[in-house]
Amino acid sequence: MELLLVVIAVAVAVRRLNVPYTVALVLVGLMLTLQNSITASLTPALILTLFVPPLVFEAALNIHLDELRRSLPEILVLAVPGVIVTTLIVGGLLSLTTPLGLPAAMLFGALISATDPVAVVAMFRSLGVSKRLAVIVESESLLNDGTAIVVFNLALAAALTGRFDLLHSLGDFLFVSVGGSVTGLALGWGIASLIARIDDYLIETTLTTLLAFGAYLLAERLGFSGVLAVVTAGLVCGNLGPKGMSPTTRIVINNFWEYVAFLANSLIFLLIGLQINLPALLTAWQPVAWAILAVPAARALVVYGFGALMRRFGSNVPLDWLHVLNWGGLRGAIALALALSLPEALGPGRDLLKLMAFGVVLFTLLAQSTTIRPLLKRLGLITHSTEQIEYTRRHARLVAARAALAHLETRHAEGLISSQAWEQLRPRMTAQIETLAAAVRELLNSAPDIEAEELDTARREALSAQRSALLGLRHDGIISEEVFTDLAAEVDAALVEEGRE
Repeated sequence: MELLLVVIAVAVAVRRLNVPYTVALVLVGLMLTLQNSITASLTPALILTLFVPPLVFEAALNIHLDELRRSLPEILVLAVPGVIVTTLIVGGLLSLTTPLGLPAAMLFGALISATDPVAVVAMFRSLGVSKRLAVIVESESLLNDGTAIVVFNLALAAALTGRFDLLHSLGDFLFVSVGGSVTGLALGWGIASLIARIDDYLIETTLTTLLAFGAYLLAERLGFSGVLAVVTAGLVCGNLGPKGMSPTTRIVINNFWEYVAFLANSLIFLLIGLQINLPALLTAWQPVAWAILAVPAARALVVYGFGALMRRFGSNVPLDWLHVLNWGGLRGAIALALALSLPEALGPGRDLLKLMAFGVVLFTLLAQSTTIRPLLKRLGLITHSTEQIEYTRRHARLVAARAALAHLETRHAEGLISSQAWEQLRPRMTAQIETLAAAVRELLNSAPDIEAEELDTARREALSAQRSALLGLRHDGIISEEVFTDLAAEVDAALVEEGRE
């Protein structure tokens, strides 16, 4: 309960501050840790089972196969060989510069190899960055989560047993990867087919929940990759499922999983702050510093190395995008979950691995996520035009002026402003509002795209208001449940059509 209250408070506060939400959660968690006001203890298995499936499933659910297919070669190269090479580079560097032996260093390389660009992708949407670039960043993260966890499990087994067989490990990698993907494909197709035969949004939403956690648990039980099973199940359900869903169900499911992912992300980033032991982190500053240097260095070698190779073979990914992929390769939820899941059998090195992981996550969140916006501006990748910015400025002035007039009118009606003052102020403010409204109309007339976007927004607002009114009528008993269902379905269908245009 305390953690949820903190999440709500931070979410409200960051709306007024120019700080990424995930960064704010980590900082708040650190402050709470220093004050010893909140403690959180979760078992490693619970962390992986509770947090990983909803995070991965929600992301996969919203990726369209057509968009994924356009950049699939680049995504696969970064998500599979890219993760393996990152593990080898980080592990090799840290085995030479820290007290860690090679098996433990490789284990750290595996657990830190998965990227988590939650804050970056959210910023992309707000700044109007190319949708294809956003798809590459998000899809790479989605697929490299599965690869990283498979490699992590192989590295963990090698660290615990002291034995490593390359061919055997390669066979295990293919076995758990293909097995997880096939499991997710079968379950995703089965649930999507079942959804097509049911017309009840509560049951259909429950089926997607069962799919997300069931795919993970079943694949793990069979010895496959649970994460890759969830990724595949989410992709299949997200692309086949909507064809058999009613408009109401689509909206409910999208809203439900958006909330679940928000909650899981919020709690896990707050846990990052709560789990970091600052005194111990400072004591181990040398290996932590080497880890902070090794991870970005490996990321740069992978992105630019594979990027140059792909461009030679015809990839059309611009060089500027490679800069964003490099600096946007944050570490977060998956790295934390894997670090917390390290078994005690690793001995004293376990605590050092956790500290190094927390140090890297903290650095990427505080240094990289807060500087990605200036990088996008410098590279000229922000597509919001000067007309859009000017429209936002003029519209904000108009809204503020109207709010001021409405406020004074209310104060006058309450007798708190004299009629003489009101009669003098009203004509001036009305004239100002008319001037501002004319400026907005002038800009809309000269920029048809902005006018079309404004009309779409207005239509969606009108449809949302209609649905809210229907809810009120049902609540007051004016219309029956059957009438509400029919009318709400009409409004939801219109909302879905608006979203497609």
